[in-house]
Amino acid sequence: MIPNTEKDVLNAIFLAMDGRTFGQRESASIVGGLKRLLVLMEQGKIRAEKRINKQNGKWYCNAADVLRYAKNPFN
Repeated sequence: MIPNTEKDVLNAIFLAMDGRTFGQRESASIVGGLKRLLVLMEQGKIRAEKRINKQNGKWYCNAADVLRYAKNPFN
């Protein structure tokens, strides 16, 4: 199936990225800052997990969720 509309293209991107992750710094850069990322995580809008239960363990944020809340770089 070839996507016809922008909505179809976005849905295809979100579907392809759903199983992938970004680190916390990359995610914060995409959504517009660490504070915004943390708020979105607290609200349950961005799924994230720490695979290693240590204080300095890496956060893995769902890539589709992060892209869904990406800040427009042109504003």
